[in-house]
Amino acid sequence: MHKEKSHIAIRIADLMQGIHEFDFTCNASDFEGWQLAEAGFTRDIKISVVVEKSENEITVAINTSTAADFTCDICLAPISRTLAGSLKLCYLFCAPVEKAQDWNEEYRFLDKNAESIDLTGDVCETLLLSLPLKVVCTDNPHCKLFGSDEKNERSQADEISSWQESLEQLKNKYR
Repeated sequence: MHKEKSHIAIRIADLMQGIHEFDFTCNASDFEGWQLAEAGFTRDIKISVVVEKSENEITVAINTSTAADFTCDICLAPISRTLAGSLKLCYLFCAPVEKAQDWNEEYRFLDKNAESIDLTGDVCETLLLSLPLKVVCTDNPHCKLFGSDEKNERSQADEISSWQESLEQLKNKYR
């Protein structure tokens, strides 16, 4: 990713009409104020942007992909998931921009003299919307809800790890 102010921006002033592809790679720490690292985004984030420019509009397709680290909502086991998100935006050239804002919320408006489009906020929103509502591990033998009884009996006989110990202490505290 280009490190100038950590923005994902597409320079449209020099862009010829047609389809253009841009690829960015960045970290969650590059997006100040969005708390992406706290949401589980700890690895590289790959962003693919396809821009189609015509005479009076620009269509932008954003695709994000990354691996995020979570804990299981049931057994607190660490889980890594691959997340992908996409967003399509349409920008119309018009003047003056202020009068056109109330016209339709599905479109965004650009001044005819605009030099670039900042996609940082849209990328962050796409990443946050790709987060699952519930994170559970289905293939972990330590997860008592989804594991079979036979697997659970074997896992109890195994050595208890630190996260299982802390879970048991928390259970006993509220009994």
